[in-house]
Amino acid sequence: MGKDRQRNVLWIMCDQFRHDYMSCAGHPYLETPTLDQLAQDGVRFTRAYAQSTICGASRASAYTGQYVRRHGASGNEVPISVGTPTLGDYLKPLGADTILIGKTHMRGDTEGMKRLGIDSDDETGVRVSCAGFHTYERHDGLHPDGAYDPDPVYNAYLRSWGMDAGNPWE
Repeated sequence: MGKDRQRNVLWIMCDQFRHDYMSCAGHPYLETPTLDQLAQDGVRFTRAYAQSTICGASRASAYTGQYVRRHGASGNEVPISVGTPTLGDYLKPLGADTILIGKTHMRGDTEGMKRLGIDSDDETGVRVSCAGFHTYERHDGLHPDGAYDPDPVYNAYLRSWGMDAGNPWE
């Protein structure tokens, strides 16, 4: 492969099931053929450890490569300090477009952005608020109420499986 050819990276962060909840990881009865194929074709980390028991703080550590006490996002909805480089910041100069689908529990450091004169609604402010990612479809929390997207595509998917409610996540 030539050095000028870009590679795609799909990073799936599953923080709500055990390490062995895939058939390729030895689960005795769960069948996960799609995840198994991704694991076979890619890289599966089998000795990864969470930096926090709280998912937002642990994700912030993955985004920044820092311990929780360093990046400051100690809980869900606690922002990474503005100016802290994230994975998205490192990949952007390489021409990579980092896209977030799902939940992240990231919030912008509004106080820091205000102090630095960063508008939370412009491209920089939005990227800072989403840990350096562009958001395609975001769902934070167990029961999203449309705070980010009033009619998320995932809700239509759930309804197609018979979960027809105002909030099909419930």
